[in-house]
Amino acid sequence: MITQYWKVDPEKPELTTITRAAALIKDLQLVAFPTETVYGLGALASSSEAVAKIFVAKGRPAENPLLVHVSKIEQVKELVGDIPETARMLMDRFWPGPLSIILPSRNEVPAIVRGGKSSVGLRMPSHPVARALIDQTGPIAAPSANLSGRPSPLTAEHVKADLDGKIAAVLDAGRTGIGLESTIIDLSQDKYRVLRLGGLPLQELQQ
Repeated sequence: MITQYWKVDPEKPELTTITRAAALIKDLQLVAFPTETVYGLGALASSSEAVAKIFVAKGRPAENPLLVHVSKIEQVKELVGDIPETARMLMDRFWPGPLSIILPSRNEVPAIVRGGKSSVGLRMPSHPVARALIDQTGPIAAPSANLSGRPSPLTAEHVKADLDGKIAAVLDAGRTGIGLESTIIDLSQDKYRVLRLGGLPLQELQQ
């Protein structure tokens, strides 16, 4: 496979380029794209076939669940049964941004995305390129765009070093912002837990 590299304006992404990338996602291919934290490796979240390619490309254990990236609240309703008040409060306060929220999943979300669990992790990135892409494709399952165990990618060059020839395309919008992956909070159980500290400081979350 020859990986395509497409330069894109990080603030005002060119529609023709985003449409080309979205067409690949809809064709069940993998596309790396920038978020405000790191570069993500995206596949159509509704397709088990597409998502399985992420695990192959990254060398990632199949039991590890993936975060699903959305660009609007309406997409969340496709993925979870209902949005609890606490989750709604966090979404209103911190989305779009580097916070991932785990909630009980609808059965329609493929088991491979959930890692066989009954919950799904959701995130709304703030990067204009990510938002534009997801607007066209719908929800995208996306871990970081690197080989498992390798440092998280902050540039398209980092993605190329790990995944060149393994994925369809990379949207190159230059260096990403934080360099830390998103903070993850699990709201799927009665007792809330922070599973990963990342781009959103714990103090802000506690407030």
